[in-house]
Amino acid sequence: MSTLYVTDLDGTLLNSNDRISQYSIQTINELVAKGMQFTYATARSLVSASVVAQGLSTTIPVIAYNGVLIINPATKEVLSSLAFTPKEAEDARRTLQTYGANPLVYAYVDGVERVSYRADQTNEGIRRYLDMRKGDPRFRPLAEESGLYQGDIFYFTCIAKEEELRPLYEIFVKDNRYRCTLQQELYRPEFFLEIMPKKASKAEAIRKLKEIWHCDKVVSFGDAINDIPMFEISDECYAVGNAVPQLKALATGVIGSNDEDGVARWLAAEETAGRISL
Repeated sequence: MSTLYVTDLDGTLLNSNDRISQYSIQTINELVAKGMQFTYATARSLVSASVVAQGLSTTIPVIAYNGVLIINPATKEVLSSLAFTPKEAEDARRTLQTYGANPLVYAYVDGVERVSYRADQTNEGIRRYLDMRKGDPRFRPLAEESGLYQGDIFYFTCIAKEEELRPLYEIFVKDNRYRCTLQQELYRPEFFLEIMPKKASKAEAIRKLKEIWHCDKVVSFGDAINDIPMFEISDECYAVGNAVPQLKALATGVIGSNDEDGVARWLAAEETAGRISL
């Protein structure tokens, strides 16, 4: 039986310094070299994920933007992608403007992946987000509203205080054209509101990848509420020790935390016991 092992990145494989330890990289790479089918599913873009996952062997496609994209990290070939319809994007724009939100707008503009934002309306959370990704070629700062919602839009992110974002969350989560999550940034006070096409989720992307890669079983690892759909469709699912209670309640088991190399140590133990599918 062929098994697909899928991990979240932030808070799961990445430690609290936003890095993958050398132990985890070495352990996972050795197992991949032996034939383990391993990948990651993240809310990050491939550009951002590739930086923090540097050195990690990913021989099969990865899942980015919470399932919006399935992409080959080596060739940059997009195997699957989702986007808002023009009507969905326009309705989202109107709602965001009505509530005075300052979103990061992810879109393909003239065929190029860009992240557009109002440079004159950034808050501390947005500035931190941008500073942590200095040199990212996707960033497209704008001086005015014109052009902000240009292109084929597939994702919105708003970073602010919970009380500012909660009303927007209540609107989008009830609209069956969208998938929306609201959660606190790891190790930070601000919250992230993320809006994506309804069919976008780690679960749907894993189903597609499982079919493309002809796998029979899925084992997943996560820490946050956006990992819930992934857990629900997995044959086995493991929450790291630092995971939110809602995810632990759904898990097959709870393993070591992200700062304890929980994922890699579980995989190593399973191989020693002869239970890893290679």
